[in-house]
Amino acid sequence: MRKIATALMIVLLGSLLLWGMRVDAQMHALKAPREVVWKDFLGVNAQFLWFSPERYNQQMERLKALGLQWVRLDLHWDQLELAEDQYNVAALDVLVRDLERQQLKSVFYLVGSARFITTAPPESPYQDQYPPRDPEVFAQRMALLAMRYPSVDAWQVWNEPNLIGFWRPEADAAGYARLLEASTRALRSVAPDKPVVGAGLAFFSDLPGGASMFEQLGQLGVQRLNTIVAYHPYTQLPEGNMRGSNDFALRTRELNDVLRRSGVPAIWATEWGWSSYSGPKEAQDIIGRNGQADYVLRRLALMSTQDFDRVFLFTLNDLDTRATVRDRDYGLLDLEGNPKPVYLALQRFLKITGPRLVPAEPPQIAKKIDGLYNIAWKDEKGRNLLMFWAEKGAELELPGVTRAVLHDPLTGRETALGNGSWVKVKTKPSLQILTWD
Repeated sequence: MRKIATALMIVLLGSLLLWGMRVDAQMHALKAPREVVWKDFLGVNAQFLWFSPERYNQQMERLKALGLQWVRLDLHWDQLELAEDQYNVAALDVLVRDLERQQLKSVFYLVGSARFITTAPPESPYQDQYPPRDPEVFAQRMALLAMRYPSVDAWQVWNEPNLIGFWRPEADAAGYARLLEASTRALRSVAPDKPVVGAGLAFFSDLPGGASMFEQLGQLGVQRLNTIVAYHPYTQLPEGNMRGSNDFALRTRELNDVLRRSGVPAIWATEWGWSSYSGPKEAQDIIGRNGQADYVLRRLALMSTQDFDRVFLFTLNDLDTRATVRDRDYGLLDLEGNPKPVYLALQRFLKITGPRLVPAEPPQIAKKIDGLYNIAWKDEKGRNLLMFWAEKGAELELPGVTRAVLHDPLTGRETALGNGSWVKVKTKPSLQILTWD
């Protein structure tokens, strides 16, 4: 256990040196470790309880139209148990039945403390953002939910405990480890066949001062619980926090490798994505609706190569003014449930690739293109696909390919290429897909 924790600390410290720093430009030929089946790999977060059943069932239909089936949903303890042993679950009962009827797979996470058991000072306006006085009571409530809703496919324990907005007055790895251990034990006693997922740690499990919560949890021996590991790799750009840094791929590759070697059963990214908000500017840069579509496709292509077992885009639908300005606009759908450019781009992307991709060797490229990302696949029919983009436009030449079709999922444009000689195509900062037999 100590060996794994030490290795993780070294990896994270090394990666932090790259965080936000530009590295020498180079080509990035990435290859996935295994096949990708989109309906199993890609899920979305959803806030169905913010909407009426009529509205959220429409959202479910939009999700299914993409060929996807996994949703991650939040449950706030203080909203479910208004006072001790006084439960407010009627709307949740309806939602779980609708999920089952729609044949969607779900992971629910329970977060926050009910008022009767919070450790918050009485005068604090953040009663639910403090951990409970007794983790066993939280664990009992998770077990009650699992018994009441046996159709739920997985249960996740808390959310982002390395952020003050979810664990006050400060992050506490030992406190969270106690909560996770109690909850895992309680859940497995009533639903032994359902996976238990650790809290999705914000970013790469970063803590104030540069420490890592994964490293601290490793020192506490949480690996013995055999829970699915999750984190939320938000960055400013699909490739990292600074143009040209490639720190997303560097950090995820190293972190996931250490997590695999620690013996975790699976690695999930339970949140990632970008808001299309128009300001005022918060932590995320303002990229607009078209930028959101571009960023999501590039990041999805990258995540498919980085040894995640499942990833959940944040989020399915835009939210109303109960959310912060930025958080209102992460959706694939607008507030009325209509497709945004990101939904349409993802729909085209999934149509081009088909439901399943198998990793392939990259084709020969005639000339080096600085900053080129390229990912090679074969689809179910054996057709070759190459996903590619580069920050600066350049001509991509493929000597071994004489005819191909160029797809732009952002616009829906398709272009036949090749006249019997090499295929040549202009790269763009946004993702394009080349297909050929």
